[in-house]
Amino acid sequence: MGLLSFKTLSPQIKQYLLITGNYWAFTLTDGALRMLVVLYFHQLGYSPLNIAMLFLFYEIFGVITNLVGGWLGARLGLNKTMNIGLAIQIIALAMLAVPAEMLTIVYVMVAQALSGIAKDLNKMSAKSSIKLLVSDGAEGKLYHWIAILTGSKNALKGAGFFLGGLLLTLLEFKGAIIVMAALLSIVWVVSLIALREDLGKAKYKPKFSDIFSKSASINILSAARMFLFGARDVWFVVALPVFLAVKFNWDHWWVGGFMASWVIGYGIVQSFAPYFTGKRQGKTPTGKSAFLWASYLAIIPAFIALALHFNFHILASIIIGLIIFGVVFAINSSMHSYLIVSYAGNDGVSLDVGFYYMANAMGRLIGTVLSGWVYQNFGLEACLWISSLFVATAALLSLKLKQ
Repeated sequence: MGLLSFKTLSPQIKQYLLITGNYWAFTLTDGALRMLVVLYFHQLGYSPLNIAMLFLFYEIFGVITNLVGGWLGARLGLNKTMNIGLAIQIIALAMLAVPAEMLTIVYVMVAQALSGIAKDLNKMSAKSSIKLLVSDGAEGKLYHWIAILTGSKNALKGAGFFLGGLLLTLLEFKGAIIVMAALLSIVWVVSLIALREDLGKAKYKPKFSDIFSKSASINILSAARMFLFGARDVWFVVALPVFLAVKFNWDHWWVGGFMASWVIGYGIVQSFAPYFTGKRQGKTPTGKSAFLWASYLAIIPAFIALALHFNFHILASIIIGLIIFGVVFAINSSMHSYLIVSYAGNDGVSLDVGFYYMANAMGRLIGTVLSGWVYQNFGLEACLWISSLFVATAALLSLKLKQ
């Protein structure tokens, strides 16, 4: 019955489901790998700054990949860039399935660099593809599909955090890596067979100089996105899991489970973001919407920082504050994801989307490095104040977007 139903779907829906399934599988392994690396190397005695450095190449190459990947997607087609991303992730996982004594900082950084390239090729391809599967002018439908893709991805990334903690407990590091590489290989073979050959290939051959956006709206939105994601990662990536492990003596299972629950909840809220931002009244987000929601978000880390400063029910303040932050951040992120795809041109859509996600990766890079360095030198409270400042900057930038 299920197979029969799939055959009766339109070609656009089939491709959407294939792209989404591909993206889901990739995201699950990506989330699990991140949690595995954080917990395993913390267990080996690495400092928070050293753990952050393990992700340095991951984020740097994410910046480069989004710029070059958008150009490649427009020239080769998004099916090829998506499948290349999957193949590179399998190689990155295989590199980590070696004896523990080979897992030096430099070696793991190189493996993480490959993983960063893979992640952003896959993500750019998936987000760009949706623009091409939705009819021109169907902005409400575009927002709905983007919200589902983005939200489900983050829910699965959260499930990946949980999976990473679980696999580390059950199979140890090497066993967990081998299982994930095997499963992703199956997905890769299916993707090679089923994805459309011409998806996303530009009618013209874009020059390499076209990787830089010439649209003011896309440039402003990209800058706001950089500060938005820097604000999340400056306290979430390294500082928070290490703080929970050290301050409250949580084990791998508890840290991974808590971080997973947050990201899953955040992803679910993202999927329903259109309902929070006026879908029932037929509204789609504008620059003003982005400003208002970023303004709400900027207040939350400041309140958590104050609770830490005055030693006010620290654990409860972090958990409750993180839940509220997650809900409001999810709506901000979903609106941004819609706005970039809406602003992007149809021909060579991946060029605009790639440039935007380059800024996203730059924000993650800044946030990741600061998360380790600021936490190690000044503590979690300082990370939260920087987070609040970054979101306020994103809000101010959003005022310049098209209304």
